[in-house]
Amino acid sequence: MVSITRLAVLLLVLSLTAGPAVAGSNMPVTGGLSHQPLQNIDYSPLKKQMKKFVHGKKSTFAIYFEDLASGASFGINADKPMVAASTVKLPMALYINDLVVQGKMHWYDRVSYRKATDYEDGSGVLRYEARDGDTYSLRLLTNLAITISDNVAFRMLARHVGRSNFYAYMKGLGGHTVYPGGKNLTTARDLAIYVKAALDFARRHPQEGQRLLDDLAHPSFHVGLPGLLPHQVMVAHKEGDLEGIANDCGVVFGRRPYILVVLSSGVKDVREGFADIARLSRMAYDFQESLPAAEIFPVYQSPVNVSVKPLPPARCRVVQSERLAKRW
Repeated sequence: MVSITRLAVLLLVLSLTAGPAVAGSNMPVTGGLSHQPLQNIDYSPLKKQMKKFVHGKKSTFAIYFEDLASGASFGINADKPMVAASTVKLPMALYINDLVVQGKMHWYDRVSYRKATDYEDGSGVLRYEARDGDTYSLRLLTNLAITISDNVAFRMLARHVGRSNFYAYMKGLGGHTVYPGGKNLTTARDLAIYVKAALDFARRHPQEGQRLLDDLAHPSFHVGLPGLLPHQVMVAHKEGDLEGIANDCGVVFGRRPYILVVLSSGVKDVREGFADIARLSRMAYDFQESLPAAEIFPVYQSPVNVSVKPLPPARCRVVQSERLAKRW
């Protein structure tokens, strides 16, 4: 196991030096938005379809949807506090990127591992590899926290930037449910705010933003929002799971891009929980495909409407429970 994890870390380090895997030298740019008037887009059929689906489930769902072309949005339990699990790693990665572009930190800065405060069971490789005093670059820790949802990397980043500073950052973005009582809780609406902030960051800082979106689009856990979508449709997202919890939040770069957040609790089988998220995501995708296209991020968007084949069994993951504590 140790030799395998060391190899995994080495491969990740090598991938970092290669840069983001996006064709050409193009950076994400904001294209012309759709001229479809907001009042002419009726999302009530999609909302009704989603409500009918979740109503038949024993799990509790919180959903937020936003069309990035028109700004139309809706929520289902969108302000209900839910366990965030590893979705909280998305705003953390955004915070680190923001600090780097401000010159307050650098990607080459190194953070020392402290087992007493940083160790966390569950997802990741650093729990096998790290020893007291080992140092890791800020870039590597941020990459690991997103691409393989490394719990130790996240805790090291949280200690490095300061928990109170991180909380203040999320509130500054517009988050309302930010670690109430020290518990890792959030809402679907708050996570959508963080996703939209990441897109805004990519517009203002194309180079760093491209790398952030690229990390979010190529994680090891990739079965929630993208689970039933065409493989060529880019989905930049962050999943999170615990026992009884299955969450995903992100942006789908289809012909008409949109943000979708699905949080669920009381899930009997986490694999089935993510399958439900994939079904809800497919509903949103199909609805968006029926609307006029809107070129917003042309580098990332799918150019054509592609038919979908049934999801092959090979794409189903065996979920590794992250066991992310509700408190740091």
